[in-house]
Order: sequence, then structure tokens, then C-alpha cells
Amino acid sequence: MKVDKSMIRIKTCSVEQTVNVGKHLGKALERGDVICLVGDLGAGKTAFTGGIADALGIKGYITSPTFTIINEYEGNIPLYHFDVYRIADPEEMFEIGFEEYINGNGVAVIEWADLIEEILPPQYILVKIEKDTENGENKRIITIEFKGYSNEKRLERMKALDFGGSAYEDTGS
Repeated sequence: MKVDKSMIRIKTCSVEQTVNVGKHLGKALERGDVICLVGDLGAGKTAFTGGIADALGIKGYITSPTFTIINEYEGNIPLYHFDVYRIADPEEMFEIGFEEYINGNGVAVIEWADLIEEILPPQYILVKIEKDTENGENKRIITIEFKGYSNEKRLERMKALDFGGSAYEDTGS
């Protein structure tokens, strides 16, 4: 995936902070937004999604749809949570109505999105979560990139989010 100039880097020190970053991003999301999560097993993708769900008014525990591919949650805005780790071919996504979900009335979050990169929409938010185990077991580096955003006001509003006191570095120019 290409890196563009619309990037934010955040360092978190706990699962709670990772969830909080997801929650702050979730507050700025709109119907039709697609969030693509990339990170190793256990990096915090599902925890991050839990924060987004909380911001969307979804109550209850969020689980990764590892075997079901998608979980749907109802809130102020519906959440379509994909886990595509077990997808053998990106074309399989169309069999479960992928296009209807990403063009639908909710927010789509896709774990392991790099595995289906060729079918992602032209506009999405890429969230990379990296373990920073050299500095601590629960430390993470979260990079958020806004891909294909042509609405400068919305992009600036999203880049101006307060991520809850986590270490923050704006790498955009």
C-alpha cells in the first residue's frame, strides 16, 4: 500500500489507550466510511474496532468474526466488522455482499485489509497497528492514513482529532 502525505502516528501504552484511539476516530466517522485495519495477530485490531463501536453507540462486547467473516452491529450508525484473514481469494468477498456493505448505510471495518487490497474502494482510512514490544508488552504504534480523500475540510477535521492524550505525531505536510 502506498504512503501518502495524510498520515497521523499515535503511540499507545495500554489496551485501553488503543481502544480510546479507536473511539476518538469513531466519533468522526460517517455512514459509508471504510476503515482498513492492518497488523500482526494480537496487535489490537479488534480492540481498536471496539472503540469505534463504542463511538457509534454500539453496546456490548465486540468479537472478531474470524470464522464468520462478518459481524453486524446496530447502533446510531450500523457497524459491519469484517475479518478477512481466512479468505483464500478476494473475489470470495463479493459472495457475501461486500459491495453492499461498503457502499451501505453503515461503517465498514475490515481486519487484515491488506489481503484484499485489490478490491478496496478508492477512499478509505488505513489503520496500521504495530507492536512496540521493545518498549513494553502493551505498547503500540498506530498509523492512520486517509486514502483517496478529496474533501479537504473533512480530512483536516479528521487530522485535528484529539486522540485522548496518547503520544501524537502528525506526519502530514
